[in-house]
Amino acid sequence: MLAMLLVAPVALVADIKVAFDKKFAFKDVRTWAWSESKGQMLLARTKDDDPEAYRKVAEPIIVDAVNTAMTKLGLTAAAANPDVTVTYYMLLTTGYSAQTLGQFLPPTMEWGLPPFQGATQSLKITNAGSLVIDLTADTTVVWRGLAHEELKPDAPPAQREKLLRESVRDLIRRVPRK
Repeated sequence: MLAMLLVAPVALVADIKVAFDKKFAFKDVRTWAWSESKGQMLLARTKDDDPEAYRKVAEPIIVDAVNTAMTKLGLTAAAANPDVTVTYYMLLTTGYSAQTLGQFLPPTMEWGLPPFQGATQSLKITNAGSLVIDLTADTTVVWRGLAHEELKPDAPPAQREKLLRESVRDLIRRVPRK
């Protein structure tokens, strides 16, 4: 059973959340390896988006950042029979929020307002990205980290890479070691 532990970001832009199995003995974990597919890129933006093109750009950065972070945790990469396996999932999506005229008024007529047609007064459209990293022991996910961030489409590639590396680092550093 996963227990939810909300963790506020430490000097980072991404929103970090971690859940883990409190009964799992993380202190006994010594080795790790990537799952067979390493991860998955999921796009929910337009029908023309190519997940493979995004994967080719993001996966090398994620793999390198996870390798570095797991080494800093004191874990050793294993060729066979690892204690835990790592899988990532990256979701890129577009969202929006809107406010309409009269949205926050109670649905009663005691305010004396005549009925009016709601009109959009505020509209915000955003690109968002979420990175999920799972640690699995046998076939059970024992730790899951989620980094979520609003993305800026015009950000330079170096800034995007930095955000991705910092997100991985901040996620992996929250793996319990006691």
